[in-house]
Amino acid sequence: MSVATNGTTDPAFEVDFEDGDGADPREWSVLVKCLIIGCMSICTTTVVMYSTSYASGIPGMMKTFHIEDETIVVLGLTTYLLGLALGSIVLAPLSEMLGRRPIYLVSLSLFTILIIPCALTPKLEGILIARFFGAIAGSAMLANAPGTIADLVNEEYRALAFSVWSIGPMNGPVLGPLVGGFVYQNLGWRWTNWVVLILAGFSTICIACVKETYAPAILRKTAAKARKETGDDRWFSRYDVKLELIPLVTENLKRPCIMAITEPICIFWNLYIAIIYGILYLCFVAYPIVFSDLRGWSPGLTGLGYLGLGIGGLITICCEPLIRRMINSHQKDPATGKVAPEAMVSVVVIAAISIPVGELIFAWTCTPNVHWVVPIIAGIPFGAGNCAVFIYASNYLVYSYGIYAASALAGNAVLRSIMGGCLPLAGPSLYAKLGPHWAGTFLGLLEVSLIPIPLIFWKYGHTIRKKSVLISRMREDQERAEAKQKKAAHRAERTRRREEKYRVAGEKEKEATETRTEKEVFEV
Repeated sequence: MSVATNGTTDPAFEVDFEDGDGADPREWSVLVKCLIIGCMSICTTTVVMYSTSYASGIPGMMKTFHIEDETIVVLGLTTYLLGLALGSIVLAPLSEMLGRRPIYLVSLSLFTILIIPCALTPKLEGILIARFFGAIAGSAMLANAPGTIADLVNEEYRALAFSVWSIGPMNGPVLGPLVGGFVYQNLGWRWTNWVVLILAGFSTICIACVKETYAPAILRKTAAKARKETGDDRWFSRYDVKLELIPLVTENLKRPCIMAITEPICIFWNLYIAIIYGILYLCFVAYPIVFSDLRGWSPGLTGLGYLGLGIGGLITICCEPLIRRMINSHQKDPATGKVAPEAMVSVVVIAAISIPVGELIFAWTCTPNVHWVVPIIAGIPFGAGNCAVFIYASNYLVYSYGIYAASALAGNAVLRSIMGGCLPLAGPSLYAKLGPHWAGTFLGLLEVSLIPIPLIFWKYGHTIRKKSVLISRMREDQERAEAKQKKAAHRAERTRRREEKYRVAGEKEKEATETRTEKEVFEV
């Protein structure tokens, strides 16, 4: 970490990216960016897949540990998501302090190691504890991967990059029970952990090959290197840290919490996404009830029941060019020449309608008196809507909060993970008491009641952003940085002109001297 020692603000000594020097991640080649995004997708998929593959082995764990109450075993899903929540709030701001790469390396290595106790432990308590701490480590991918995408890709293609990255994470919850179902059926529940361990080891190797992408961390390191090599403490970057370690850690860790309770955008989007996410995870408890208990399917076939969700997510991702065209058709901001972030909320509005439509169709077609293909098809609009909310709501937060996007996403991940961990606990009793029809109807109507949130932000989001204290402060910082750059460029131009003037004057003096010398020789 770079720490400026003398507080200089002389623009001549400010370290910044130079055109063509290859240091700015947004100037890296398309191939390098694609490889990094692919790596982020694989690693995040592994973490997400592990959250839901657990559900496939619940019957086996109940037999192994002699547990009759399914809710107790479902706690493994809850502790994992609570670990994701806690880890996100810690690791996202740490990535803004230390950079993305060191957080990824340490966290993913610990995640891989902590899978081993889950596969070997003789008690359920060991699984719950290991999954909790493993999720804290694995949360680095969920909390920081969107920030890495924002580091690499400019605004025009960011939604496309998010879509490509999310192919894995959005299908991870589907791959979990799909793969886990067949693994449990043929090899037993412990192998659901070993399979993820293999993927996690591969992911750790992949992440070790990724360079640092966070611009402030790169510039801080460059400034520190310049001070060390030149011995001149005047070299600095605008992201240098001027606080002691403990106050610095405190400030960065509390930022997601403060943003979550003081920023109107964060408050309402966190609420909306958390409930949508919680209902999605409740489905991973509800699908086995519907397909295994009611229809008598095997664990492997029950895993195939999630295909509708996966297909829906892929449809949203494949439609990204059309969605981007729809977003770009919105009126542009005269100040920036770009469409406002609220243009992305228009996609969320459509998704907010699609999600309850899929949920309600599933609710009334999930029983054996209706052909099995119908509830699976109902998963398509449900999965497509969830995927769109995940991509474009996250994108809206990234656009709104810039360099503090990781903190905004971390606060969102906390509430989202808590809700995703707690709602599945209610799944067995909810479906037992209300029945599959009315349980699904209740969830669908809850999703309908949330539709006004994206609608309001679509219409009035610009006004809400203007009143945000943090966004206003960021805008002022950006304006000051741009003013400094203009001033430095102006000063450099004046220096260049002065040097050019002296050079021309020197050349004229030299020519005059040579002319006089030649004249004297001629006269002699």
